[in-house]
Amino acid sequence: MQTPSRMNFRIIFAVLAMAIMFFGSSAMAQDVANGSTTATVVAPLTVTATSPLEFGTVYQGVPKSISKNIAEAAVFDITGQANADLLLYLSMPEFMATATGDDRMTVAFEENTLDIDTAGVGAGDPTGFVGGWQAEDPENPMGAAGGDPCIGDAGYCSLYLGGKVIPTLDQTAGAYTADIVLTVAYQGT
Repeated sequence: MQTPSRMNFRIIFAVLAMAIMFFGSSAMAQDVANGSTTATVVAPLTVTATSPLEFGTVYQGVPKSISKNIAEAAVFDITGQANADLLLYLSMPEFMATATGDDRMTVAFEENTLDIDTAGVGAGDPTGFVGGWQAEDPENPMGAAGGDPCIGDAGYCSLYLGGKVIPTLDQTAGAYTADIVLTVAYQGT
């Protein structure tokens, strides 16, 4: 038989051990902070082929060039997030063909036949270039001044493209066409 003092000591010891385990574990300092994440999705890009590259009347065996800064130049208008950098890719034909595909005529785009107007504020006008990149290579339109072509402060830019057709001496008479495709994407970081 145990004496009451020894039994009380065991009970007190068990209660004290439980208290140490309970209060001892909550005595450790903890802190929690909630952070957040944010993002803003910019306006989608809109690309419009406003005007075709128009060579007009062409004579057999006589090459004809169209400058990038005249009304007959091809015009592409781009709208989107102001001051955003762009990736541009022009897919240009090597030939124009008749509607039936019976004949084709060579079309060429030289290194300096593209202007990128980033300062304009409305529908592009190749005769009224305001500011941006001039005399660009349409095969690699990356901005002669360094950096990437961009949308201007007004959320707008235009591309003006010239070119050259080279008819043969026996070029078949008729209308010739080909597609010029501009692919545009934001330059993400």
